[in-house]
Amino acid sequence: MRVFETSVQELKNDVLRAVARLAWKDDLQTGILDIPEEIIPGPEAKMRCCIYKERAIISQRVKMAMGGDKSNPSMVEVLDIACDECPVTQIAVGPACRGCIATRCVHSCPKEAISIVNHKAVIDHSKCITCGKCVSACPYGAIEKNQRPCERGCKAGAISMGENKKAFVDPAKCTSCGTCTYQCPFGAIMDKSFIVDAVQLLKGAERWHYPVYAAVAPSIAGQFAPADLGQVITGLKELGFCQVVEVALGADMTAAREAEELTEKGMLASSCCPAFVDFVEKNFPEQAHFISQTPSPMVMTARHIKEKDPAAKVIFVGPCVAKKREIHLGKTMGAVDCALTFEELYALFESRDIELTELEPTPLDQASGFGRSFAHSGGVSAAVAQALKERGSEFDLKPQACSGLEACRLAFLKAAKGVGDVNFIEGMACEGGCVLGPAQLIRSPRNQGDVVRHAKQAEGRTIQEALDTARRE
Repeated sequence: MRVFETSVQELKNDVLRAVARLAWKDDLQTGILDIPEEIIPGPEAKMRCCIYKERAIISQRVKMAMGGDKSNPSMVEVLDIACDECPVTQIAVGPACRGCIATRCVHSCPKEAISIVNHKAVIDHSKCITCGKCVSACPYGAIEKNQRPCERGCKAGAISMGENKKAFVDPAKCTSCGTCTYQCPFGAIMDKSFIVDAVQLLKGAERWHYPVYAAVAPSIAGQFAPADLGQVITGLKELGFCQVVEVALGADMTAAREAEELTEKGMLASSCCPAFVDFVEKNFPEQAHFISQTPSPMVMTARHIKEKDPAAKVIFVGPCVAKKREIHLGKTMGAVDCALTFEELYALFESRDIELTELEPTPLDQASGFGRSFAHSGGVSAAVAQALKERGSEFDLKPQACSGLEACRLAFLKAAKGVGDVNFIEGMACEGGCVLGPAQLIRSPRNQGDVVRHAKQAEGRTIQEALDTARRE
């Protein structure tokens, strides 16, 4: 039995597996009513005040596992009933306050929200705007900003406290990066799942005789340990996929196209991370034209599949929540039919009682090592550099790899002011790149090492060789 990193992941897996099993049996309409009691049998509560609250939370999770609120454009939603344990975000004075006569905290506050009462600083929260200036001013570090993990983790500034002191996700700011789903220690924020859609596509393949392809992201390496990648590929075929294609091959295509585009335009920002693209479009609209017009590796892979097999259906599998958003925004132009995360794929395997470690491995060897390295921060830049080299281009590439949205923000602020000698901005919403995506099963240095080794296995193949082979097959 798998040991997950957190109990939140275990709970999420239980719900996804239960929903998937019902979907396979065409029993969703009546069966979903029994899921809360199956997962929380009672009589003792394990995580909350009572089993009734736990079951109510499971009911909300079931809704998310079936696509969530269709009217909400964001790919993440707050489970209101689960969001009630975090302290209210506010500035607080701790016991280290010495009641000093300098009162830097009082003088730094722009809203006159701090006063001295009985030789101690006191904050009037009706005036406080949580700007944090007093936190920086206090020489004793006695004033702290207590911030909820979801707010602190959201670098897009999309999460705040709603009227009922629940977390609120602002769709106008949210990039669907999914960081909040991982950061929330109570599992009160969850990404929408389209696992039912995936099951229906796979079942439809048997009935309507169309092929379903799995397009797997390069960060899959090491995710299903102790099973190796070859066994995972076999497992995908056991689920009903006719063929598995590396998205790293699409990354090779993207690198070649972006190298050409960069040569023409002279300045470019990568397009592979949809959360990064959304972040730039929302926060730096005047610089959005720098974003490459080259489709993401996911889309390039799907297009390649459908050019070869027009009847095909394509399901993307990766560590990313934002890829679901990319599909629903219509940016894939119909090339991708559904997106699953590694968490959801694991639940699918369990829903069909597929034991990966018992399967014979199937090889997967289509892309170059440069395409596979897209999973790491810096990998896109390296691939574009290689593509330029293979083209014989003399273009002087000056890349900046941005790991996380804060680094992306800084890069565009500098670009707006003409600071720095950069002509290619590689943007990744997740710090470290896709290897640390929010829906990874394993987030560890060992896993990252697996991805590096996966890339090295294709070291002898150039980007052009991978593309030429793909065209011939």
